[in-house]
Amino acid sequence: MNDKQHTELIVGIFMLVGIIAITFLALRMGDLGLFNNDEYVIHARFTSASGLREGAYVEMAGVTVGKVKNIQFDPESYLAVVNISLPNSILIPDDSIASIRTAGIIGDKFIKISAGGSEDFIKAGMEIMETEPSINLEELISKYIFESEDK
Repeated sequence: MNDKQHTELIVGIFMLVGIIAITFLALRMGDLGLFNNDEYVIHARFTSASGLREGAYVEMAGVTVGKVKNIQFDPESYLAVVNISLPNSILIPDDSIASIRTAGIIGDKFIKISAGGSEDFIKAGMEIMETEPSINLEELISKYIFESEDK
């Protein structure tokens, strides 16, 4: 093997390793779920999930612990079903409350979970029973304006 072939072989191996590394990082950063099996999904039903987006963060005690996996409409109950992805290391008591909150005055929506005191925990596929939808600022302002006009 001459020097030119040896150099081409080293460059080829380097390129192959680089492509594999970039593919791994793209899949990992894209959260496709191929490499992270250490998560479970729970559900919460809200009367309104207005403004909440897929990928929004989920927090407990002010710390981000998970994310919103997806949001669907249940035509039977007329409720928004929010699927929440959490790491296996986070255990949620089954009497916890899930609320949709706003980060700042006009910021993004997120889910805040207020932990209950139960010793039983929500398992994968189960549902948080107590939920609170977000406060709609437009409704509050219009209600305040129209109530003040009546006086």
